[in-house]
Amino acid sequence: MTTKLFTALSFVLLISYSAVAQEFKLGKVTKEELLEKQHPTDTSAVAAILHKRGKTFFATNDGYWEMVTEVEVRVKIYKKEGYKYASDKITYYSGGRTLKVYFTDAYTYNLVGGNIEKTKLKSEGEFEEKLNADYTVEKITMPNVKEGSVIEYKYILKTPYFMAFRDWHFQYPIPVNNITYEVAIPGSFDYNRYMSGFADVKISEPRVRTNFGYNELVTNYTAKNVPALKDESYVNNVENYLSILKHDLSSYTQQDGTVKKYSLDWESVAKKVYEMDSFGNELKLSSYYDADLKALLTPGMSQEAKMAAIFGHVQSRMAWNEHNEYLCDKGVKKAYADKTGNTAEINLMLVSMLRSAGFTANPVLVSTRANGVALFPSLTAYNYVIAAVFLNDNFILFDATSKYTTVGQLPVRALNWQGRLIRENGNTAEVNLMPKGVSKEVVYVSSELSKDGILTGKVRDQYFDMYAYNFRDKYVALSAETCMEKLEKLHPGMEVSDYKTVNDKDLTKPVSAEFAFKHTGAIDVIGNKVYINPMLFFAEHENPFKQEKREYPVDFVYPHQDKYMINIKLPEGYVVESVPAPVSLVMEENIGSFKYNIVVQNNQMQLSVVFDINYANVSQDYYPTLKDFYRKMIEKQNEKIVLKKA
Repeated sequence: MTTKLFTALSFVLLISYSAVAQEFKLGKVTKEELLEKQHPTDTSAVAAILHKRGKTFFATNDGYWEMVTEVEVRVKIYKKEGYKYASDKITYYSGGRTLKVYFTDAYTYNLVGGNIEKTKLKSEGEFEEKLNADYTVEKITMPNVKEGSVIEYKYILKTPYFMAFRDWHFQYPIPVNNITYEVAIPGSFDYNRYMSGFADVKISEPRVRTNFGYNELVTNYTAKNVPALKDESYVNNVENYLSILKHDLSSYTQQDGTVKKYSLDWESVAKKVYEMDSFGNELKLSSYYDADLKALLTPGMSQEAKMAAIFGHVQSRMAWNEHNEYLCDKGVKKAYADKTGNTAEINLMLVSMLRSAGFTANPVLVSTRANGVALFPSLTAYNYVIAAVFLNDNFILFDATSKYTTVGQLPVRALNWQGRLIRENGNTAEVNLMPKGVSKEVVYVSSELSKDGILTGKVRDQYFDMYAYNFRDKYVALSAETCMEKLEKLHPGMEVSDYKTVNDKDLTKPVSAEFAFKHTGAIDVIGNKVYINPMLFFAEHENPFKQEKREYPVDFVYPHQDKYMINIKLPEGYVVESVPAPVSLVMEENIGSFKYNIVVQNNQMQLSVVFDINYANVSQDYYPTLKDFYRKMIEKQNEKIVLKKA
């Protein structure tokens, strides 16, 4: 069951097909392309890539290899929201040997009075921006862009660095009509090739071609009518599912026949990271915290108490500068003195302190949700590090960058499938980052409906585990007035008062938000009947799953339970005409359930609702099940009690 529900991405080499080159030439924009008002297969598209053709090959420059990538693009703009696709940018490494990037053949085409008007990109539409000491970005913004425009441009990138190709995308947030890519690799080079995503990419049989006295292996990639990759609710990082081709240098044969190996596996990645001065050496330092650690630990403390004390000390002392790194910047010693640091400095000092206290503690490399899933061995696969303690045959995970995580709990940004633990001896292992426990939200409402249709009452909203972390992270720093304003904005017609939080700073307990309310728009009066939703303002109104099918997993982040206990005192002089029927919905494979039960007695309505999702990730195979389940649940949540005058 776990295998079916948890759908990890995998990179595979696609089956080879013969590729058919698309006839496409810059400067040959047609009236038909300009007249097209909407995309033929995606009427919601704001723009589309009509053609994209690229090729990467090698050339020699003063006796040295140079990798050259040439790309030609034609884009159709349908709507104003698509104007952003009339711009492009290339970010490149500029801190070492000369790397060249330039745009050319850049024009905007419009239909004016039945004739094609052509506007050239001028110098004011091209920008170069230095990001930092090592990276520069080259940008263009096309001129005279309107709804209906077609833009074209070409860019060329020449680089002496060939450890990896630039990623080639076959899929974008807009449709792609035709896309081709040719790769020509000299016989001296051997690259690992990785393909991700769901686009139907045809791959030619590699062929040998002689070029300037050396043989190269040529492969063509072609895709047609690639649909836009559209974001939807409950997606980890939609870019994880883009169709992308990657090349990573495996080996290079030098002129004397010597083969130089470059290919990495996960073990060598872990070993290289650990051997870096700004990682492994930082773990060896301890003098800067020895006195503080000695004061923290007292005789007779349990292992759990020691862990909690050390974690709490680092968490409270250190302020995260919001830089995601697995390598230290200024180093743990200076970070400890400054009381601020990046992810590595905070969590590597935590690992070191735990080791000094006798724990089997090690760092765990993580790729954050925003960074994507680490799918093939690379030093750039990870961008974050946490701490782990192995105790009682289990890994306990820590992240002290957040003020609101607890022992064994990670912030949402780090909940990204698997991390890679690095031991002192260089061994490595995968560590499951996903929460196993069920996080709960329990809502209690006590309210009364007056004869004039005003609902008043009190709410206690209680949060446990990851729900508690999220609440504290989002609301604890806000004033009561700001929280009340947010609630009133979220629920038009409601006035909130007496807002307070309970246990907001005590992380060992669930946190609660409590407030009183007065709502003037909670009921509908039609004739002599009154209609009221028993779920009040907690009902969902829109199914988050709208697409006909889904190609990637549904990511709920963590298993959770939402529970509502709502009491409403009904007004005197009315009797109940109808009440929603109880219901129990259960999804297959125990994915989740929804239970709804309502009782009305002596003018008191009592509603009990329990909604469970039992897995952090659910395979796209169950998308129809989820979509139908949510439809039925939302329909039930919006059924109403009908009252009539006695």
